[in-house]
Amino acid sequence: MKYSILFVALMATLGLSACEKTVVTPAASTGPAGPTGATGSTGSSGSTGASGSKGETGKTGDTVVVVPAK
Repeated sequence: MKYSILFVALMATLGLSACEKTVVTPAASTGPAGPTGATGSTGSSGSTGASGSKGETGKTGDTVVVVPAK
């Protein structure tokens, strides 16, 4: 019994030490940022559209009839 526990412990040690270790390499640091470039010119705002035609003015005494939907 004494040798079987020792044998299992030895096999576990050998088995776990045989695993491949993953090495993480940090990414290379980038240099400092350079100066910003010149700002481009802004575009034109464009022409405005024509005004719409004026609607007809209301007349005194006109009533609005509301028909309920069916």
